[in-house]
Amino acid sequence: INKRTRVDTTFRSYLPMGVRTYSCIHCRAHLADHHQLISKSFQGSQGRAYLFNSVVNVGCGPAEERVLLTGLHAVADIYCESCKTTLGWKYEHAFETSQKYKEGKYIIEVAHMVKENCWE
Repeated sequence: INKRTRVDTTFRSYLPMGVRTYSCIHCRAHLADHHQLISKSFQGSQGRAYLFNSVVNVGCGPAEERVLLTGLHAVADIYCESCKTTLGWKYEHAFETSQKYKEGKYIIEVAHMVKENCWE
């Protein structure tokens, strides 16, 4: 784990400079590398959401069963390790065969992310 201080905040992980990055809109902790983005066509509880293969600086709550738009899933809320804002959820288990590809993946709501580093 790489630790550096940035704007008086220490994050657990930093993504490489020059990589298109999604960060927490509330504290600017790095959350995901653009290369980990699987899909932009998901719906969170507060609007649009993105599906990621992996994330950093994120904690995970206990799993619980929820009925989502695509059926029954076991999901765990995820939150920013730095500012503790709930960001979305992690798919722990999908009960329908067609949804198994989501297992172990992360949903982050667009309302909680900002794009940083080389997006132009």
